[in-house]
Amino acid sequence: MSVNQTSLNAHSRVEPLTQSCRPTGRVVKPPKQPAALCASLMPGVVLAALMMTQVTRAAVPSAAVPTSAAVAGAAVASDATVSATGEPASCQTVRFSDVGWTDVTATTALVSQLLRTLGYSPSITVLSVPVTFASLHNNDIDVFLGNWMPAQEADRVRYVNDGSVEVIGANLTGAKYTLAVPDYTYAAGLQDFKDIQRFSKALNNSIYGIEPGNDGNRHVLEMLKQNQFGLGDFKLIESSEQGMLAQVERAYRDKNPLVFLAWEPHPMNMRFALKYLSGGDEVFGPNFGGATIYTVTRRGYGAECPNIGRLLKNLKFSLRGESEMMAAILDRHEAPDTAAAEWLKANPNAAQAWLEGVLMFDGRPVGAALTQAARPPRAGGFEQWIVAHKIPVGDAMAVAIDYIKAHGTFLFDGISIAIRGMVNGVTALLRALPAPALIVAVAVLAWALRRSVALTAFVALALLFILNQGYWLATIETLALVMVATVASAAIGVPVGIAAAHRPRLFAVLRPALDLMQTLPTFVYLIPTLVLFGLGVVPGLISTVIFALPAPIRLTHLGISSVPKPLIEAGEAFGATPMQLLWKVELPSAASTIVAGITQCIMLSLSMVVIAALVGAGGLGVPVVRALNSVQVGMGFEAGFTIVLLAIILDRMSRPSERRAPR
Repeated sequence: MSVNQTSLNAHSRVEPLTQSCRPTGRVVKPPKQPAALCASLMPGVVLAALMMTQVTRAAVPSAAVPTSAAVAGAAVASDATVSATGEPASCQTVRFSDVGWTDVTATTALVSQLLRTLGYSPSITVLSVPVTFASLHNNDIDVFLGNWMPAQEADRVRYVNDGSVEVIGANLTGAKYTLAVPDYTYAAGLQDFKDIQRFSKALNNSIYGIEPGNDGNRHVLEMLKQNQFGLGDFKLIESSEQGMLAQVERAYRDKNPLVFLAWEPHPMNMRFALKYLSGGDEVFGPNFGGATIYTVTRRGYGAECPNIGRLLKNLKFSLRGESEMMAAILDRHEAPDTAAAEWLKANPNAAQAWLEGVLMFDGRPVGAALTQAARPPRAGGFEQWIVAHKIPVGDAMAVAIDYIKAHGTFLFDGISIAIRGMVNGVTALLRALPAPALIVAVAVLAWALRRSVALTAFVALALLFILNQGYWLATIETLALVMVATVASAAIGVPVGIAAAHRPRLFAVLRPALDLMQTLPTFVYLIPTLVLFGLGVVPGLISTVIFALPAPIRLTHLGISSVPKPLIEAGEAFGATPMQLLWKVELPSAASTIVAGITQCIMLSLSMVVIAALVGAGGLGVPVVRALNSVQVGMGFEAGFTIVLLAIILDRMSRPSERRAPR
């Protein structure tokens, strides 16, 4: 029904066709069209009316089903199906935004569960805060339950001023949002924003935030940029809510000092003994960044869907209730829908208050519907039996990681120190060189490797452009990460590839593992590395090596396996040992293929810069993710173009020489 109705609306609108494809949720009135066009559309109108009749008969009791003529007349008259609540059929689908914070995930799951009980079909899209407000402006989503104020004032002000976003009301008061420290750090004297600088060495000049582009991160970045409280030499490590909390857990375990973004409601306030820092009023606002969370909708949504509008106005959450929901999601690892259903069952009084004056979508009173929460249909028979006997792969991996984390602390700390030292050393070396000197050195290296005036000029101009755009330091960080990852991958991959070429059974065993490393989504093995090694360059580098390692292994295996037999036989005839055959015959013959594998390894490592940025590794991935989350087109193109230029430079300088094969 909805497909035909949408098609009919698209033909009957006055706006251009490109605009008619946007879901607006409006009740479209029949425009004045030429008689010829109306005549051409009449068969479609009748067909749509007949299909609407059949769907309506199946959905409501027979006594409530209007005649075909009545349905056709209603379709022509209003071009929309109206439910018993006075809402058009488009209101049955309610589109929410979830910005990925656990509190917003919890409240959105609660309201979605209620709406399913009432006969609605909620859909949830994960978006950043700036993208959420842009989507409300474009009518791409309907409701956002996580408008933290005043932290998001800069995000919403222009949309509220132009009327494209409507503020329904506050759904939570008494929240807070500012920097916090562990209680042992607070006891050591770090109690105020002005105290942070005194602990700079112990803090490694770092403040831990959440996802790039977040409003809280922006406040911290602005504070650092303006050198407030003497923090101009500090850096913000951006990752995600869960990434930051993993780092906080590591700090508590080792009793290390840490400054991080914290907020309430959140289970972190019950899980960790933390203290909020005073003195940040000019950055986050008074009362420890005291906040009120509002429900906002797109323009006119409450008028179009009055039943949902009443529900949204009734919503009033509590700090304890949200913390309980978030604890179920974070600590007990329950799915948001499951946690919401359990919480509603345990707190019926809260739901009753939210549903005051609200009806089912079909117009019936709510009544006992709350005790019969609508759940997704479950398959029966064999499929249900298979699902009920789920193989605990995920649980086994979680237990294994917890065991490794508990018993391998010294090993992983040692690996972290070694990797972090290598990357930081290379970064410090590159930073120590003045930018003009480094540009000249790279240009000279390009000439020495390729003897090409065009390439040398391109390298110099590209690096000057990167310097001009303000991404020099980020490029240095990315280049250091790529260099260390490439050396590590080549040091592992080339010997393994040689061994696999000499032992076919070994390669047969390696092949499935290599396939898995190349096809498994990088986020999957990013999770255990983040838990084991914490935020920073270490999980980013390990994930990069895992992703890039198959290239040198496969191409080294290919090169050694492709050495002509006559060359090997000639070497053996002259009495060469296996080691001499390797160094004098096989490696020189396979050199171009091995170098191609290393070049491909460099490109694969560079392609991981965005993934590395998500775990706090820094570099060029940070502005890309920040631009994506804050809808900054200019920043996104600048950072993306910088990555492209760096990739071209590395590719042209590292690829095998294009020499003609000897006869």
